[in-house]
Amino acid sequence: MSAYVIFVRDRITDPEEFSQYEQSAGAAAAGHALTPLAFYGALDTLEGPPVDGAVVLAFPTMAEAKAWYESPLYQQALAHRLKGAEYRVFIVEGLAQ
Repeated sequence: MSAYVIFVRDRITDPEEFSQYEQSAGAAAAGHALTPLAFYGALDTLEGPPVDGAVVLAFPTMAEAKAWYESPLYQQALAHRLKGAEYRVFIVEGLAQ
C-alpha cells in the first residue's frame, strides 16, 4: 500500500536553523522513491489552530517512507528542523498503490 508523510508546520522558531533545514532536506530525497504532492502551497485551516505550512510526500510503501525518514541524510536535516520550527509529522497508509 502507498504511504504519505504529512508535515504540519505550526511555526518557525529560528529562521536561521530552518533555512539550514531547507537547504539540507532536499538532498535527503536522493535514492528514495518519494513524490511531493503538496509543498507549502496556499492553504486554508478549516479546524484547529492555524497551520503555518504543510507538506505531503507520497511513497510506494510504509517501509519506504520510514526508510527515508530514518535515513542518515534526513536525520541530519531533521536536527535543524527541530531547532528551527514546531511541526507535527506522521505517516499514514494509503488505500491503493
